[in-house]
Amino acid sequence: MISSFLGKKKKTLTLGGMTSLAAGIYTTREGAKVIWGYVDKILGHPSLIRESSRGKYPWSGFFSRGMSSVARTAEKGNASVNGNASGFGDVILHPSLQKRVVQLASATANTKSHNAPFRNILFYGPPGTGKTMAARELATKSGLDYALMTGGDVAPLGAQAVTKIHRLFDWAKKSNRGLLIFIDEADAFLCKRNKTYKSEAQRSALNALLFRTGDQTKDIVLALATNRPGDLDSAVADRIDEVFEFPLPEEEERFKLLKLYLQKYIAQAGSRESGWFRNLFKRQPQKIEIKGLTDDIIKEAAAKTDGFSGREIAKLMASVQAAVYGSLNCVLDPIQFNEVVDYKVAEHQQRKKLAAAADQAKAN
Repeated sequence: MISSFLGKKKKTLTLGGMTSLAAGIYTTREGAKVIWGYVDKILGHPSLIRESSRGKYPWSGFFSRGMSSVARTAEKGNASVNGNASGFGDVILHPSLQKRVVQLASATANTKSHNAPFRNILFYGPPGTGKTMAARELATKSGLDYALMTGGDVAPLGAQAVTKIHRLFDWAKKSNRGLLIFIDEADAFLCKRNKTYKSEAQRSALNALLFRTGDQTKDIVLALATNRPGDLDSAVADRIDEVFEFPLPEEEERFKLLKLYLQKYIAQAGSRESGWFRNLFKRQPQKIEIKGLTDDIIKEAAAKTDGFSGREIAKLMASVQAAVYGSLNCVLDPIQFNEVVDYKVAEHQQRKKLAAAADQAKAN
């Protein structure tokens, strides 16, 4: 009788202990979530930011900038190999435009060192012409942090957009290095306020940005990118100090881009990544052998790809890589290279015809 009672009591105590342990684990886990959510809200970067050199948290920016420094050192070596020795990373632009952007980077660095107000910038031109890459390199060469966002992310926020924009600028002002805010597709929410489809929340978001950029500042560079500069609100245009047009690359730039992405997607494909531990478990892709692909053949491809953007050329070389990996051997020769180039040129022309037909239908 007594032993039966003691056995039941032991079971009750065991069950109670397990329940308390489970409750403690659950409480600790949920408490940690609440605390981390608070830390993330206070220290994390704003939700509008898609990419930033500062990293998500203050301590992560140190590591991201360190990795960027290593990457830039490697890019300088690649730039010398590919004829882009101006030290502007993988950004290949028309010489006159590249000269202006490099000069702007130098001027912005000097502005920062003299504690003078920064100037705001507008990049405009067709998609894929290097606007985002140029803005990232501009910030890096100027010694600034950068943060990238897109105008299309603002409209879905509705009434929350104003709060998010104010938080973005409050966060930007905390950068000790100064910060370049790059807004891609800027016309998506900075278009003219008299547009009939523009909601009240979008107008409020635009007004919030105008309020935060009304005076020149020593903390923030505002860089906008659009392929429709005429759609920007006049008050936004009034905030801009420097305007840069990014045209489609000409034949010489296309040749340099083809060489750059040939190196990136073909010559360097299959190279072992740094870090022995990573290589120990990760299967490395097969090395591609290049046979007979001369500069003359690449120049012919540059002539064929008239009208291609830099992004389209990168995709073309990615298609070349895919074609090589799909072949029996892992060799790239002129025949296979020209086949892919001709296919992508025909594809480009077809897209142009479809776009023209769509524009014609819209006009009618």
